[in-house]
Order: sequence, then C-alpha cells, then structure tokens
Amino acid sequence: MGFLSHFFYPWGLILQGLAIVHFIRRRPDNYWIFIILFLGPLGAAIYLIAEAVPAIGLLGQTARGFSRRKRIGQLEVAIRDNPSAGNYEELGDLYMDSGKLQPARDAYNKAIAARASTIDPFYRRGVCAVLLGDAAAALPDLERTVNEDPDHDFYRAAGLLAHAYAQTGQNDKAEALFRRATAVSTLSETYLNFATLLVSEGHNAEAREWVQKVLDKKPSLPAFQRRRERPWFRSAAAMLKRIPT
Repeated sequence: MGFLSHFFYPWGLILQGLAIVHFIRRRPDNYWIFIILFLGPLGAAIYLIAEAVPAIGLLGQTARGFSRRKRIGQLEVAIRDNPSAGNYEELGDLYMDSGKLQPARDAYNKAIAARASTIDPFYRRGVCAVLLGDAAAALPDLERTVNEDPDHDFYRAAGLLAHAYAQTGQNDKAEALFRRATAVSTLSETYLNFATLLVSEGHNAEAREWVQKVLDKKPSLPAFQRRRERPWFRSAAAMLKRIPT
C-alpha cells in the first residue's frame, strides 16, 4: 500500500482529499472515512466510485434547476397578461420544487382565487403551510385533499394531516389518522411525525419502535434510495438518542 501511495504521489493525496471533502459534505455512513484514511488512495477511489460517481446524476438536477429558473421567469412575465389558475399553479409547483415555500404558497393562493378546479393546489398549499410551521392554516386544505382522495400522494396527504392535527393540539384525531396512514404507508416522514406525537403523550417505547422502523429500512434499500433517505435516517438516529428509554 505504501508503494502504491508513493507511485501515485501526489495524485493519491489529491484523491484522498477529494474523497474526504465529499464525505464531509454528503455525510454517508461513517465507515467510509476509515476506508478512505486507512486504505489510502485505493480506499479513496473505492469511496468515490461507490458514493460520488452515482451523484453525478445531480448534474442533471442542476441543469433542471437552470431550466426551472428560466421557466419561473417566463411565467412571471406571462401572468401579467394572463393571470390564469393554470399559470399560477405551475408557478407554485416550480417555486415549491425549488424550496421557495412562501412564494409557492402565495402562488397557490392566487391559483385558488382564480378558481383552480383540482385538489392539487389545495394540497400543495397545505404542504407549504405545514413546512412553514403554520399547521392551523394547513388543516382545511389537507382535510379537503384527504376527503376527496384518501391515498393522495402515496398517503403523504393523510400523514401530513395527522401531523397538522398533532401540531394544533388535536391529539386524538392525529393518533387515529396516523394509525390509518401507517397501516398502508412506509413514508419515513410519517413514521417520525407519529413518533413525535407519541413522545409528547409519554408513549416512549412505541415512539422508539416507529423511529427504529425508519432505521430498519436502511439495509434493504438500493443505494440510490439510501442516499435519498439519508436526511430521514439522520433525523431518526438523532431522535432515537433523545427519547427516554
């Protein structure tokens, strides 16, 4: 290994440096840092192939980001002449996909005021409200969505409505809906929100079970899904440490 390190100097050190920087930014499983450090350039190469190369697909997301910003600009101009529900709804979707929740919420307000006829703008406005911490405002939109389509967005609508009930002190409604949603949904978001409610009610043992369900998914998921679920795995691990045994 020392021979290889000498042979590839200084490229081996550069490779290790790139791997360490990527590890710090992406925070994959902790064992990778030992592979990078103890196996030297070979470990760094293994890490980059396993973790960084698949992320090259993010370049496509970056390109879509540029396209999204361009389309947002086009819609903002078009709306001046045609403030239709469809234009506002598309603008809201683009803002939401960009993580701009308040502008998205405002666009959905205007889409609904312009007589949007589907449940999607109501649902997505409700999602924005929940994520912005305004659970009370989210309730009518999420209730409307779940009443019309109980399994909307792979039961995420039901899970978020249960969370909104919990956030507004309606724990009985929240628990009943969480139990219905988790019977058919495997969304990590729903499991962790349910666990949060259970902790608030003092049901720590059951809360730990739901948090553990999130972590138990990790070994069986394909690599790309594990990368997508990492924020939930981290939240679950941190939450498990905070719940009293």
